[in-house]
Amino acid sequence: MRKLIATVFNYSLDGLLADEGTEFWKFCFDLPEIREPDDPAQLDFLQSAYAHVMGRAAYEAIAGSMTTSTDHPFADILNAGRKVVFSRTLKTAEWPNTTIAAGDTAEEIDKLRLGGDGHIVVWGGVSLWRSLMRLDLIDELRLSLFPYVAGEGTRLFDGVPKSYQLDLISSTASGSGIVELRYRRHR
Repeated sequence: MRKLIATVFNYSLDGLLADEGTEFWKFCFDLPEIREPDDPAQLDFLQSAYAHVMGRAAYEAIAGSMTTSTDHPFADILNAGRKVVFSRTLKTAEWPNTTIAAGDTAEEIDKLRLGGDGHIVVWGGVSLWRSLMRLDLIDELRLSLFPYVAGEGTRLFDGVPKSYQLDLISSTASGSGIVELRYRRHR
């Protein structure tokens, strides 16, 4: 059975996501030297995914940037990869290799998990992450923790179960101070 791995980029020390237009957003995206998006391990993780799962808003934002990018290291991987967008309002998906999952979230995830080894990458957004956590479907959580106290932004873990134990798999610090954290759902 395939593992469902949620990825959370641009996460602050005070537990906030980098919302567009905030100072934290500028910190994350205006300083390209702070990230190493072409890290071989990260690229291999994304390349070897069975599918890339997104909510509607994340799908629209990522599709918009990846389909026009000529130099982003994720563009070739995502443009060629299998994508599943969870939405009850989206009727068509223009990004090649994309299907829309409009049914029951748990049933749709179960279908994706069947049929082999490997992993499924969940890119977001927040509503999808929270829904998957409430349904206890996430097997692993990968967080990119930035050396930044944001003070404003979206709290990832609002509205999720009160108790959600995780086991640390690994933590890797980069020269820029970003800590890549990997947690497994404690079962």
